[in-house]
Amino acid sequence: MLLAAVPVLLSVDQIWVVKMRSYLKSFGLWEFVDQDKQIPPLRANPTIAQIKQHEEEKMKKDKAVTCLHSALTDSVFTSIMHLEIAKEIWDELKERYEGSERVKNVNMLTLKREFEILKMKESESVKDYSSKLSELVN
Repeated sequence: MLLAAVPVLLSVDQIWVVKMRSYLKSFGLWEFVDQDKQIPPLRANPTIAQIKQHEEEKMKKDKAVTCLHSALTDSVFTSIMHLEIAKEIWDELKERYEGSERVKNVNMLTLKREFEILKMKESESVKDYSSKLSELVN
């Protein structure tokens, strides 16, 4: 028996998490984010192929960080740019966006209030106003 697709309501943050996890998995980088996978040191007298493989594995740690950085808005990026390990970045973002239900509700009320009082000033350009609006939405 086939089950009908049931629409699931996800927040923007939950959607980002699912997409990002899938993206990182597709490049073989998820274990560097999820588990902070460590690369074992090279054995004595490694072959050129072993050296190359080791360097590629070390590079995956940096690629995971780069993927996370590139998927963030500038305002979020600047708040986590001091973190250098993919797992630390992921955990910080997870803590920030998942939070408790009470925190989510307070944040929602704050955003609603900010949106309600947001008005374009006469001296303000449309571009500046739309930037403020975009920042609030993000």
